[in-house]
Amino acid sequence: MSTITIGVDLAKSLFSVCEMDAVGHVLGRRDLGREAFALWLAQRPTGTVVAMEACSGAHHWARRCLEYGLQPRLMAAQFVTPFRKSRASKNDRNDAEAIATAARQGNMRFVPTKSLDQQARLAWHRVREGYKAESLAIGNRLRGLLAEFGIVVAKSDAALCRTLADLDQQTTLPSELKELIRDLDAHWTLVRMAIDACDARVAAHARQDARCVHLRAIIGIGPITADAVIATLGSAKDFRNGRQLAAWLGVVPTQHSSGGHTRLGAISCRGDAYLRTLLIQGARSSLQRAKSVSVEKSTPEQIWIRQLACRLPFGKVLVAIANKHARQLWAMLAHDLDYDPHACEKHPTAQRPAGKHAITVAAMV
Repeated sequence: MSTITIGVDLAKSLFSVCEMDAVGHVLGRRDLGREAFALWLAQRPTGTVVAMEACSGAHHWARRCLEYGLQPRLMAAQFVTPFRKSRASKNDRNDAEAIATAARQGNMRFVPTKSLDQQARLAWHRVREGYKAESLAIGNRLRGLLAEFGIVVAKSDAALCRTLADLDQQTTLPSELKELIRDLDAHWTLVRMAIDACDARVAAHARQDARCVHLRAIIGIGPITADAVIATLGSAKDFRNGRQLAAWLGVVPTQHSSGGHTRLGAISCRGDAYLRTLLIQGARSSLQRAKSVSVEKSTPEQIWIRQLACRLPFGKVLVAIANKHARQLWAMLAHDLDYDPHACEKHPTAQRPAGKHAITVAAMV
């Protein structure tokens, strides 16, 4: 196994490389074009550690490293910044050296390399989010144009569609404007059709993957969330426990603790914002379902949710549910388990007597 660590500052065309030995001495630096970098990488000794920031194209080069028998190490950019010698003077060579130095730290956390299938599945989610933003922008543009001529539309796509369908009845609008709005409406229809196509493909992925089928047993986890979790996390074994996954998703409070005193702040909102958004939206569904089900038919988790809703604000309840779902997802993926709504009753702590603040079932009816 090679003792050399290579730090690579990735770019579109010109890559900066820094080679470092086992004790941290810089052996050499070089700037290589894209093709030259691929050829140079193939000539490195087997087992060489190649460190990169987890940015655009990083997973592609990590897979190339694996093909060459190298060991790719992907790191979040925020973990590399403290190792840059001069924060006031940022350049590609300093970045490459900082990446190599950061990769040699024994407590560094690395990003797992995504497979081609994972990235392809995530691409549908990314494109879908782009279409959603474009659809919202077009809808607002249509509302703005109509408002300029005294036609105010309610805040729903259905109301806007009804107004556009009756466009010919608007005698006060110039014919040239009607033509423009029809073209914009046709484009809006195509974008919404593209969103539906993305939804159908994501749902197909979720149906074909047994792991997604298992995850969807959790109330609040639909096909989009399940597919996004599988495409992003894979087996989830890169996280030591469910608490780490919840912290990575940003559904835990920040800490400002010192001197043995624990001080918790606001929710951190760090990590993957897309997955966190999906889990929060799923938590809304879980909360509504827990409130609508009768107490006799409620699962232990739904009873817990009803208890939370009685004593916490709405936003905190959603975050708490999302946190629990993140831990459940980790347990199911890391240990290949099916969802058991009564699993908490088998835990040793379930036999503890209820505290003085416990809410009885009768109080929730």
